[in-house]
Amino acid sequence: MTSQPTGTLTIPLHDLPSMAGRTFGPSSWRVVTQDDVQAFADLSGDRNPVHIDPNFARETPFGQTIVHGYLTLSLVVPLMAEVFEVTDIGVGINYGLDRLRFPAPVPVGARIRVSGEVLRVEEVPGGYQVAPRVTFEVEGGSKPACVADMVLRYYA
Repeated sequence: MTSQPTGTLTIPLHDLPSMAGRTFGPSSWRVVTQDDVQAFADLSGDRNPVHIDPNFARETPFGQTIVHGYLTLSLVVPLMAEVFEVTDIGVGINYGLDRLRFPAPVPVGARIRVSGEVLRVEEVPGGYQVAPRVTFEVEGGSKPACVADMVLRYYA
């Protein structure tokens, strides 16, 4: 079962300064599979057994394999693209993160989605710097899986 995004925020570049405080999302749900986790482990070299060894993970407090935190964070790209779009730009870049936390694990096989809020917008030479806080929700979870204060830049 897949849900469609509900709160898409589409913003022309010149309107970015007025977007502080606006919310977006949630995105659609996405299942994170053991194949996704294994591919990330192979690519990143992070072979912590709590992610890739079901027998080991069963004996941990999590009771099963869990998704890498940085894999969860990387899914911000496709999920946020569903619900946050800046138009009339030449280029947009990920400038960094101000704060990143992983308050709860994502069990492999769980569904996650993202929602957010634009915390602030500042003018920079040739464009704008936008600081959205994105929150990853695990379906049925009581705490967010990831909260990231991102820094994005958009140029004309």
